[in-house]
Amino acid sequence: MTFAGYAVILSNLGSSSDRFVPTGYGDRYTIEQLFERAAQIPQVGAVELVGTWHVTEGNVRQLKDCLDRTGLKLASIIPDHFGQPKWKKGSFASKEASIRAEAISHTKEMADVAVELGCDLLSLWPGQDGYDYLFQSDYVQERQWFVEGIREASQHRSDVRYSLEYKIKEPRTHGLLSTAANALLIAQQAGGDNVGVTIDFGHSLNAYETPAEAAALLQQYGGKLFHVHMNDNYRHWDDDMIVGSVHTIETLEFFYWLRRLGYQGWLSIDQYPYREDGLAAVREGVLAMEAFNRLLDSIPSGELEGIIARGEATESTVYLRNLLLRPIT
Repeated sequence: MTFAGYAVILSNLGSSSDRFVPTGYGDRYTIEQLFERAAQIPQVGAVELVGTWHVTEGNVRQLKDCLDRTGLKLASIIPDHFGQPKWKKGSFASKEASIRAEAISHTKEMADVAVELGCDLLSLWPGQDGYDYLFQSDYVQERQWFVEGIREASQHRSDVRYSLEYKIKEPRTHGLLSTAANALLIAQQAGGDNVGVTIDFGHSLNAYETPAEAAALLQQYGGKLFHVHMNDNYRHWDDDMIVGSVHTIETLEFFYWLRRLGYQGWLSIDQYPYREDGLAAVREGVLAMEAFNRLLDSIPSGELEGIIARGEATESTVYLRNLLLRPIT
């Protein structure tokens, strides 16, 4: 394994709200309690924090104490460009210059906090940038504003990497940062070696991508795969289910290609266990990732490479059947 280890977005360990029950279905936890829950999973080596949810002007010392006490690292900070009413019509691509300036300023602030907490990565999900109706968006101007905003924000600190997380829809019906190829073009246009892309496995499924192919694309054109979020869904919606619970073979292929491509970042849980206990769901997601990696460890070197080189579909399906279902065949 070449990656940094397993991580989790801190709020995944608590209670997740939906539009029907905004308070969530489970108990509420303090930040300290969420850290303690993360520390109960020995395979988890790091957490991700969300700006304004977990990071405030006055609690950086508290966060450092939580990291030190639990021995966890900080994998990334996710700036809050999505969770406040002011972003309702966009952040970096808002038609209001003052809102665009706030998006840039918040990103710079989170970059400074990240460095203070020993982290060199921001994973940016500009979920409110995009449109809902036709003739609502200036596709050229708003994309240009977005690129200019990312460029300015990423030039604030050369010791921080800025990773763009794409999603084809939700909360907008059409996300500006929609696909791996779209995000790659924007990262390249924004300039700088410190701008890359986050693949959220479920978002890739929603975009009808093959996640392994998306990873290969990002690495082939500039080594731009900076970060990975793991979950699962049925492709129609961002269900954020437990890793491997639906797309088992796609997850296996994704992990195989992450290894082959030399990905060295974190594999981070981004699940929303609405009705499940957050700790139990995260633990299962991490154990699933560990199981996929152990399965890949068991495969003799060169076997999968040979199958791919020959390109025979029946050979690959027979191999996978024997690999995954051997006990009952």
